[in-house]
Amino acid sequence: MAYKELDMTISKEAQAMQKEAKSFAMNVLRPAGIELDKFPDPSDVIAEGSILWDTFKKYREMEYHLSGFPEELGGAGDIEPIASILINEELAYGDVGLAISLGVSGMPFSLAAKMPDPELQELARNYCEDKEGKLIGCWCMMEPEHGSDWILSAQPGFDDPEKVGVPSVKAVKKGDEYILNGQKAAWVSNGTIATHGVVHLNLDPSLGMRGDGLAIVPLGLPGISRGKPLNKIGQRPLNQGEIFFDDVKLPEKYMIAPDASLGTLMKDLTLIGANTSMGILFTGVAQAAFDEALDYAKNRIQGGKPIFDHQSVRLRLFEMFKMVESTRALSRRAALYNMTNNDPLNNLFPSGAHGMALKVVATETAFKVASEAIQIFGGIGLTKEYIIEKIFRDARLSMIEDGENNVLSLVGASHL
Repeated sequence: MAYKELDMTISKEAQAMQKEAKSFAMNVLRPAGIELDKFPDPSDVIAEGSILWDTFKKYREMEYHLSGFPEELGGAGDIEPIASILINEELAYGDVGLAISLGVSGMPFSLAAKMPDPELQELARNYCEDKEGKLIGCWCMMEPEHGSDWILSAQPGFDDPEKVGVPSVKAVKKGDEYILNGQKAAWVSNGTIATHGVVHLNLDPSLGMRGDGLAIVPLGLPGISRGKPLNKIGQRPLNQGEIFFDDVKLPEKYMIAPDASLGTLMKDLTLIGANTSMGILFTGVAQAAFDEALDYAKNRIQGGKPIFDHQSVRLRLFEMFKMVESTRALSRRAALYNMTNNDPLNNLFPSGAHGMALKVVATETAFKVASEAIQIFGGIGLTKEYIIEKIFRDARLSMIEDGENNVLSLVGASHL
């Protein structure tokens, strides 16, 4: 069933954008995601001739990548926040791994658009003009020695390097450039295919995990190498992999947060934005899982009638419906607030507690609804014949990526 839209204030323009995104999700992302998920070797996902590249190209042709970029740089400007929410919910409904990959691909260029340097402005303009998917971004935070402690770094005690260590990828200032050394973990989304990265760096080791800066790094610089694509149980169309830095010379202008206090602020804002986005995306995943279960229940005959007519199945489906609708309500409310209150220069800050609560609730809902859907399918739900087992695997990763849910809950509580 198509969910009933309860918000009567959504404009006709936003509704039209949602309808267009739904068509793109089901006609492009869903079949591409199913095909890419079947590759036993994740290197095949990014191989020449893979449908992945056609998907990037079609996404750019639809101009979804222009959202939020200034018109003077070739962007679409700011669209209605609710339209952005609706679009991303639909894209994830089609395939969440691809939705994440396509969304992350714009991160470095979005930051570049906000910088005054002409070269960074030109980089953002080139991204807006790219309809082939040649410019791809990634977000480089996690490291082999550091995962959730990046998220905890604003907590008391995380400025003591003897107790908590320091970020592994170091940036040392020498003249008008920084020298980068270290490794980012295999969980970097788009890590092995990206041309540019948003990279969290260790600027001041004396401040422990709070001594970080933030840079836009062209990943073709000498001294940068990649690991092989990560082989994982879900979100297999989402390329992820390690990035290594060996005496990489980064021009000073690319260091967009050159001191630890600014770096910590930008890290927190980036994390809140990522959590909010994850909440939107996995609301779409939860809806997809529910729709698969409802459709199957209405068509699967057992005991001489559709299993939907059995009370136990109806009760299970209505519990799933309640979870999805409750999550959507939180998603719309929290995301709208955070998207319209994210301007630190004008003293407008998003709500970390709500962003993290949304991510935790939406990902747990997506996983629970997908798990319940498999119960409704029965044994056939465990096979590759139906997409529900893929949705289940995709949802499972979400409770760890972009912040393990228990750690996020602890940090979220600190915002209270």
